[in-house]
Amino acid sequence: MRKVIGIGETILDIIFRNDEPIGAVPGGSVFNGIISLGRSGIPTSFISETGNDRVGQRIIRFLEENHVDTSLVNVYPESKSPISLAFLNEQNDAEYIFYKDHPHDRLDFIMPDIQPDDIVMFGSYYAVNPVIRPQVFAFLNYAKSKGAILYYDLNYRASHRNELMKLTPNIIENLEFADIVRGSKEDFEIMYNMKDADTVYRAQISFYCKNFIYTQGAESVQLRGVGDINKAYPVKPTETVSTIGAGDNFNAGFVYGLMKYGITRDMLEQGLSEAQWSAIVDEAQQFAANVCQSIHNSVDIAFGRSKVIG
Repeated sequence: MRKVIGIGETILDIIFRNDEPIGAVPGGSVFNGIISLGRSGIPTSFISETGNDRVGQRIIRFLEENHVDTSLVNVYPESKSPISLAFLNEQNDAEYIFYKDHPHDRLDFIMPDIQPDDIVMFGSYYAVNPVIRPQVFAFLNYAKSKGAILYYDLNYRASHRNELMKLTPNIIENLEFADIVRGSKEDFEIMYNMKDADTVYRAQISFYCKNFIYTQGAESVQLRGVGDINKAYPVKPTETVSTIGAGDNFNAGFVYGLMKYGITRDMLEQGLSEAQWSAIVDEAQQFAANVCQSIHNSVDIAFGRSKVIG
């Protein structure tokens, strides 16, 4: 059976509304999506690192409770697990402060078993962090050589704006590895001061990767794909409690759709039909809408159960 392997950070998100803490949930951009896929019955594993403290122990336990293989999560006794503070505004969008000891990042792991058409999810600062770049590059190169589908979410935060020049070579390598790239309107405003899906696709993405998803919050999802596919999908209005995991779970739903509809790497290279893309984007939007209805970072357990394939 096909499986999904995520590589990314683990973090404990402490969530505030009106400057009062209202919850603390394990998170991380790829982590959030992997949890949702585990809850949906997809075989998943996660490559990461954490400290051997109460936060790290809770994160490992949380992964295992949600059916995610943790054998590739390294636990370092002398380092503290990272935390973030997420402050929700009136629109329930979050502003973050991160507390992480990046110089202690090491990322030691044995390459996992990867079969053709398994899916690898990667993204955010973790995917470009110079400290662990050799390990991340080696893993992505290995996954590509084994015939996996690579899904890359740029997820580029404003806090790293001044590092863009230094990180650009790593970003370009990631785009070259990727079979599908997703980025948000905010990402491309921060990185390139560009505000239009077509401009971004032509100027920054299409040379490296032909399949591109551009999300813009409550506005339409833009898709550009092999074979001159050019589609816009409206976003259904949703009552939001928190948008913290919206993008991460859009990714999870998209990957779930690739699995559900039997999409292979060869099919992506040759080009999907509009009907196939529409079915996959619909799954992505369902996952994103579900997660916005709670303060949690992943889809709820009942939703996950309703998605189990077969």
